[in-house]
Amino acid sequence: MVLETERLLLREYAFDDLDPLYEILSDRETMAHYPKPFEEEDVQRWIRWNRENYALYGFGLWAVVLKGTGKLIGDCGITLQSIDGETLPEIGYHIHKSHWRQGFGSEAARAVRDWAFEHTGYDRLYSYMKYTNVASCSTARAAGMKKVKEYPDEKNGITYVYAITREEWEALKGKV
Repeated sequence: MVLETERLLLREYAFDDLDPLYEILSDRETMAHYPKPFEEEDVQRWIRWNRENYALYGFGLWAVVLKGTGKLIGDCGITLQSIDGETLPEIGYHIHKSHWRQGFGSEAARAVRDWAFEHTGYDRLYSYMKYTNVASCSTARAAGMKKVKEYPDEKNGITYVYAITREEWEALKGKV
């Protein structure tokens, strides 16, 4: 499975993605809104978990690769997450800090959003993040999502939830 945008390819993880993914997920700045940066074993589990998701659901987080160079710069995709006690389809994303503020996260999130509405029966897609994660909130908004909830939780202190409905997406696509 490969998604293609103007500048990116999104593809399933392979086990040889460990080193470039570790560089991203072990970085303190990149993971500032997580409990802690990942260790190598955490990244191995991350890849395995996503490969299991591909087999179970037909989706997961996909490797985000620059078309021009083939360099892995992050991940973006759909996973089923517990959001305020409900299991919901979430668009998640991580981009290497050397590629921040260039629109790659938003480009990937829009491609995943489109894929999800075209290939799944979900009527609403979500993104959730720690309230301090301003960049993630911006990426969710760039994908057409609106803040629909915030709630206190043990992990984040306060979690923000963004969502877009199929109807909102169809209206967006009609304007393009």
